[in-house]
Amino acid sequence: MPAETPSRKITLDGLRKLYRIFGYIKPYRYQYALGLLFLLGSSVTSLLFPKLLGELVELGNLGKLGEEIDRLAVILIAVLLAQSLFSYFRIFLFVRVAERALADLRRHTFNHLIRLPMKFFQQHRVGELNSRISSDITLLQDALTSTLAEFIRQVIIIAGGIVLMAITSVKLTLFMLAIVPLVFILVGFFGRYIRKLSKKAQAQVADSNTIVEETLQGVQSVKAFTNESYEMNRYQKITEEIALTGIKNGVIRGAFSSFVILGIFGTMVAVIWKGAALLGAGEISTGDLFSFVIYTVFIGGTIGGLADVFARVQKFIGATEDLFDIFNEVPEAVGEEVETAKSRAFNGQIRFENVSFSYPSRTDFKVLDNISLEVAPGSLVALVGHSGAGKSTLVNLLLRLYEPVSGKITFDGTDSAGIPLPVLRSQMAVVPQDIFLFGGTIRENIAYGRIGATPEMVEEAAKKANAWDFISKFPEGLDTLVGERGTQLSGGQRQRIAIARAVLKDPRILILDEATSSLDSENEKLVQDALEKLMKGRTSVVIAHRLSTIRRADLILVMDNGKIAEYGKHEDLLKSDKGIYKSLSELQMNL
Repeated sequence: MPAETPSRKITLDGLRKLYRIFGYIKPYRYQYALGLLFLLGSSVTSLLFPKLLGELVELGNLGKLGEEIDRLAVILIAVLLAQSLFSYFRIFLFVRVAERALADLRRHTFNHLIRLPMKFFQQHRVGELNSRISSDITLLQDALTSTLAEFIRQVIIIAGGIVLMAITSVKLTLFMLAIVPLVFILVGFFGRYIRKLSKKAQAQVADSNTIVEETLQGVQSVKAFTNESYEMNRYQKITEEIALTGIKNGVIRGAFSSFVILGIFGTMVAVIWKGAALLGAGEISTGDLFSFVIYTVFIGGTIGGLADVFARVQKFIGATEDLFDIFNEVPEAVGEEVETAKSRAFNGQIRFENVSFSYPSRTDFKVLDNISLEVAPGSLVALVGHSGAGKSTLVNLLLRLYEPVSGKITFDGTDSAGIPLPVLRSQMAVVPQDIFLFGGTIRENIAYGRIGATPEMVEEAAKKANAWDFISKFPEGLDTLVGERGTQLSGGQRQRIAIARAVLKDPRILILDEATSSLDSENEKLVQDALEKLMKGRTSVVIAHRLSTIRRADLILVMDNGKIAEYGKHEDLLKSDKGIYKSLSELQMNL
């Protein structure tokens, strides 16, 4: 008995998640209930056909022609029309409800994803998450529009058919049902394996989507390193795995269907044989036997169809499990608090008090170790040090992309943990070294700094960022498409658009991952000039790669192994004979 517990728990958990999906149908429950009513009507009318056809055969067998047969034919036509109408409205209502419910689910999934903390995105690849919000929800769409409705219809037909068969002949019904328990036992047995393979296939599809997405996003690097063959082989390998999983799934489903067909048709042969004996003994009429055989075909075909429906339901449950794994992640408390943020403008004072930090995946390694420092409002602070010293991590903590393991960070004397994230981040702007631009227009990318900005504000920001000169030369001006990730623009142009975006945001605290290190001399001068204008009157934290650009910094922090090894002004740090800063400065001068 103990060995069965995990399987039972998985089933109950799957059903609970299935029930949660129906929470998205709740706003449309009346339409869905009406659809179920039409489904019931469609199923009942289909069950009337064998009975009416049996009566028609019986009338012909008894030689009752004319008016009675005509009346029964009219009733059959009326039932057929009613079934057609019921089927139409059932499908229409289920599709309408499913589309609206899944639109709500897509929005909820996307809204939840975008609010999750950075540690979640470190542990999940973009292609996998994209598969969850596309492929998995498409599976749910099929389930809500057809699979579950078909499952309910088949249950009604099986139950209703057995009742009508029992009314016709209890002996024949009991004889026919001898095979049914075995069929349902096999449904559960095969279903468990089908579900496992379906979930495995979904995970493999997610992996293949990841490869496609990453390869196309980095297609320039792929071609630069002539790695087209490598990527093709990588994709071929995962598609082969998907195919093999699908084939294995098909073998199990095929074996299941074959057994069901064998059982159903064997049952039909046995029913006709037994029915012929009862007919000869006068215990059943010809019409009743005809109806019973048709009911057997109905129920047999329905039970046979359960194999496919059950497999689809298993896929449905597997998709909900993956989807709700995401929903179980705790999101950040973000929201639209723009007005509140503006009313709580910072002065720009920052303090780190004994801050330590380790990444969730490397809890035994301190990226920051007991950092304490104070940044005065309006000052320029530079962070320097070897790669891996902790510079980017310190900046990420400022933005609360991660939370300190110990210690605290304050802004104007207020603990950052007590400041709502929208308020905190609305006071900051980031200009990274590796600029990400959305694949829209220049206008849209600049306006991303302040949603709802007027055209005049966007143009003014572009001028302050020294970007207007090249923008005005484009035929479409601000409406020029930048291409995927901004590939239609040069590095210097992308940097200036990012600066314009920061100008438009008008932050109190500016974070720069020095943006000039990979530019030519002309672009470097333009970008540096734009940055200097942007930094005026703001607290600025700069991750410095070129020490020559931070000589005028109010405070330089030299980081080493997660600690502040040295601090001071440029001239003071150069006086230390064995200092890290002096060594870095001499190294760059000799390059």
